[in-house]
Amino acid sequence: MSQKVLTIGEILVEIVATTKGNGFLEIQPFIGPFPSGAPAIFIDQVGKLGTPCAMISRVGDDDFGRLNLNRLAADHVDISGIVMAKGETTGSAFIRYREDGSRKFVFNIANSACGKLEENSEIEQLLQQCRHLHLMGTALSSPGLNKMALKAIQAIKSHGGTVSFDPNLRAEMMTPTLHADLDAVLAQTDLFLPSGDELFLFTRAKDEHTAINELLNRGIREIVLKRGHQGASYFAEGKRFDVAAHSVTELDPTGAGDSFGGAFVSFWLNGSSPQEALYYANIAGARAVTFLGPMEGTSTRVELEQFLNVAK
Repeated sequence: MSQKVLTIGEILVEIVATTKGNGFLEIQPFIGPFPSGAPAIFIDQVGKLGTPCAMISRVGDDDFGRLNLNRLAADHVDISGIVMAKGETTGSAFIRYREDGSRKFVFNIANSACGKLEENSEIEQLLQQCRHLHLMGTALSSPGLNKMALKAIQAIKSHGGTVSFDPNLRAEMMTPTLHADLDAVLAQTDLFLPSGDELFLFTRAKDEHTAINELLNRGIREIVLKRGHQGASYFAEGKRFDVAAHSVTELDPTGAGDSFGGAFVSFWLNGSSPQEALYYANIAGARAVTFLGPMEGTSTRVELEQFLNVAK
């Protein structure tokens, strides 16, 4: 029987400018709203692969909140732990691409509903039901989410569960308090899923090999390093293997790493070898960037197979 996967974190909508440029200082057309939030994208991918899963969060009693809840529920995510709060607003992000492919963001997350999460009976039930917890660093940067995330780790671990951790952070976001919380999470992590240079946020090492060994020596069982257009690598004690990236036409990279992580964790928990889990996660990440909208490219098993057949 599959282990039920739980995540905790922000839910928001993304609204994307259809013109390229640096910022929002002139009137321009937009497309959206798209369901979003890194943990929401992750858990949507888990749900679409048929693995039992749930999310703890908070949205406003508005159309943006309903849009997200409808999508998650349609993709088989248990939304009983997501509160719809009257009088509050769902988080949002406005995004405009620059000509070089980088992005300009305007966020409303810190003051949105998800930052005010409080315990309730539905959340307590999920903490007892679930046997795997996936956390992202952004969940630790908000007081309400932070408290819940640290409590969830204790609950999941107390009944023999496992924890995966995707830092999903930039170096400029780090504070001494946040770093201490991240280190506490890392100490309980079974599966670590950093992207690129995030690997070095938690080590003193200056090179990849030394950083990987330092993290494994801290007790992390397995590490999956996401390399974007350069593929991905898996590390465990005495083991390493790599997969190359698929050549695709990129429409929107937002959410690709979350789709990758959702696919890896789903296959990993359901008995696949690490090689098979990495293989399908790599396909999920590649397929995700071919869709406009961060959650639009999450995949079923059939869609992953179809994408691979076309790519061949």
